[in-house]
Amino acid sequence: MKLSISGLGCKGLIFVGCFLFLCLCFSGNSYAVHPLISDDAGTTGTGKFSLEMNAEYANDNGDSETQLAATLSAGIRENIDLVASMPYLFTRINEGNETLKEDGLSDITVEVKWRFYEKEGFSFAIKPGIILPTGEEKKGLGDGKAAYSLHFLTTKELDPVSLDLDLGYIKNRRELRDIWHYTLAAEYAVSKPLTLVANIGGETNPDRESSVHPLFLLGGMIYKINENFSIDFGLKTGLNKAEADYTVLAGIILDF
Repeated sequence: MKLSISGLGCKGLIFVGCFLFLCLCFSGNSYAVHPLISDDAGTTGTGKFSLEMNAEYANDNGDSETQLAATLSAGIRENIDLVASMPYLFTRINEGNETLKEDGLSDITVEVKWRFYEKEGFSFAIKPGIILPTGEEKKGLGDGKAAYSLHFLTTKELDPVSLDLDLGYIKNRRELRDIWHYTLAAEYAVSKPLTLVANIGGETNPDRESSVHPLFLLGGMIYKINENFSIDFGLKTGLNKAEADYTVLAGIILDF
């Protein structure tokens, strides 16, 4: 995916500026998640911070969505993280001879991850959260109403492989289905800097009129430049018509 800064517009440039501001203002070992959809049971550590900045481009039968997102994890205790995620969306929808474009801030998510068990390579955590309706619903940038979520996370370390199971529930608006999320990920440490990742899963289609629920398959890599800086790349493909045809993911991770 190639993003053009000149095509981001004033709002997009402001959001990119926020990325840089966060980098300068927040100064941990992190447990890299992106480009995986699954979260793991790892936490950042007391007094440490991890900042993930990523871009995702999804194409579905000619319609597209580009998301820029910043996720900040703060270690409240050794086994507790406070996590905030701020996404910015660019959408492009083709309707006959007309192309509809929108962009703006999407819904912000605030979560707490608590790793309550860790022994013999097994870790278990829960992650409750709230989704704030900061995106404009009329423009298709948000859901228009606050929602809450709860994820149960399991990680098993099998050096050099680790497995992550992510089971989640999102309470949706009354006119939409509640969402059940289920994903499984594997990470293989090829070398000290390079980790290959794979992910499969799906979730409930919020559209009550649809009986097809989105399913996906993802492959990618995480490359650790040094102890405080990593880059990642991934490619996700839809396994049915309810999921986008393909999504390209790329990001960086900064630890302080």
